[in-house]
Amino acid sequence: MTDSIGSDWDREVDVLVVGSGAGAMVSALAAHDRGGRVLLIEKGAQYGGSSAMSGGGLWVPNNHLMPGVGVPDTPEDALAYLEATSSGFVAEDRLRAYLDMAPRMARFLCEKTRVELVAMPEYPDYYPNLPGYCPGGRSLEPTNLDARELGDEFLRMREAAVQSLIVGRIFMTIVEARTLLCRSEGWVKLTLRLFGKYALDLPWRFKSRRDRHLAMGNALVGMLRRSLMDRDIPLWLDVPARELLVEGGRVVGVRAEKGGRAVRIGATRGVVLAAGGFESNQAMREKYLPSPTRVEWTCANPNNTGDAINLGLSLGAAIDLMDDAWWGPTTVVPGEDRARMLVIEKSLPGSILVNGQGQRFVNEALPYVDVVNAMYEKNEPDAPSAPCHLIFDAQFRKKYPCGPFLPGGQQPDWALSRALKRGYLKKAGTVSELAKLLGIDAAGLEASVAKLNQYARTGKDLDFQRGESVFDRYYGDENVRPNACLAPIETPPFYGMEAFPGELGTKGGLLTDAQARVLTEEGDPIAGLYATGNCSASVMGRTYPGPGATLGPATTFGFIAGRHAMGDGAGA
Repeated sequence: MTDSIGSDWDREVDVLVVGSGAGAMVSALAAHDRGGRVLLIEKGAQYGGSSAMSGGGLWVPNNHLMPGVGVPDTPEDALAYLEATSSGFVAEDRLRAYLDMAPRMARFLCEKTRVELVAMPEYPDYYPNLPGYCPGGRSLEPTNLDARELGDEFLRMREAAVQSLIVGRIFMTIVEARTLLCRSEGWVKLTLRLFGKYALDLPWRFKSRRDRHLAMGNALVGMLRRSLMDRDIPLWLDVPARELLVEGGRVVGVRAEKGGRAVRIGATRGVVLAAGGFESNQAMREKYLPSPTRVEWTCANPNNTGDAINLGLSLGAAIDLMDDAWWGPTTVVPGEDRARMLVIEKSLPGSILVNGQGQRFVNEALPYVDVVNAMYEKNEPDAPSAPCHLIFDAQFRKKYPCGPFLPGGQQPDWALSRALKRGYLKKAGTVSELAKLLGIDAAGLEASVAKLNQYARTGKDLDFQRGESVFDRYYGDENVRPNACLAPIETPPFYGMEAFPGELGTKGGLLTDAQARVLTEEGDPIAGLYATGNCSASVMGRTYPGPGATLGPATTFGFIAGRHAMGDGAGA
């Protein structure tokens, strides 16, 4: 922090955005379209951050695309639902700002930028028992994007998470992913079409293995990057922000590092921090998150080391929700630099999660945030559940993909790499032998499997009610009866793999107001400083109301910040 600045800037703009994910880019576009000179700086050598690695969905209640898919919504229902899910952890004016501005943000993207979004009428909110719940349509996903529209900028985009790609290479949309992974009607034809499109992209196939038919987070980030290019908004890579510059009590710029030397960037209207959370900083994880916690368990951008949060703290900013994250059970695959989240595997029939006593402790088909909350809440020295184990049998292995594995019918065990067979995936002829390999109680696991098998035959999970909610069944197998989320575990060999309490990113950070302004511990705005995305305390509180509830707020409050910095008193 500096109190006397002068005017000797290396570069001066109206709005400086620190970060290059979806929230950062939307903020830049909003400020530019209000007449601002804008610059984005990115710490890494690639742009897109965790947004590029994500599913790319945006949770936007009452959005303008819902009528087109026949799903009604109202602001009143949306507020009731968000108040119920946030449980009083978030100021009401922030909730109302989100619900007011998110639909405007989505319309802005669709009408004024290259972004194309579609509503997903069958992807429900996560909590159907709460007031204001909607069975679909609130979540928007980007359409596919031909990467040729980006030219050389395509290969400077952060690659998608490997778990979101078929065989680690081929893109699929969120809707297509459900069809393929749940083996819904038409999955074979869809597989052939996607493989054919990838293989026939010549001569690109001889240049790069990356698929140019972008989907999910890469598609969203690609559309936003193309929109920046249309406006000649510069994006500097390999430029970390080192210090916020303050004059007269106002943030007026940033000292950054570019090409190995210090550069001073002035921002006459404001600095927007949009540089992700702290999930890749082990020291901060140990300070703030529940124990145990490891960097290796995250799915997020490795550059997210809490820099933006620490910049705000240097000015006396308030922080909130630092002990929370966008949780999800993850698997750490040998040779991969990021964990994979077990989004669908835990819901498919024929698998269970068990603790060190071999006992189930949660409805595995719950939203992934709730599964990890249960892992921590039920974690006991004599019955550890953080980490826990995913258990399944030969039928599950044959039918479904799981972690790094294709279905056994396409990738039999003999075709797995030595690293996967040697220590990652445990396999045994009996449930008792599997328990010994995993180091868990054999009698407990045998009892849990026997009980699960009975529940699968009746269709009723008397312990955890798995498969009874519409959300549970979304990632079930509709061909399995009487419960799409339950099947017996009885066909040898039996398999087990470790599942960790990981996350898509941390959700605690700088406390902001309804205009995305960073607040001091006394509750006053820090003039000229805004924050959005995972470096800010989430407007969603301690839960995850629906698919896209990470990027929805990141883009919405980025939109608000960019406009407010350019003089819109309410971001309207």
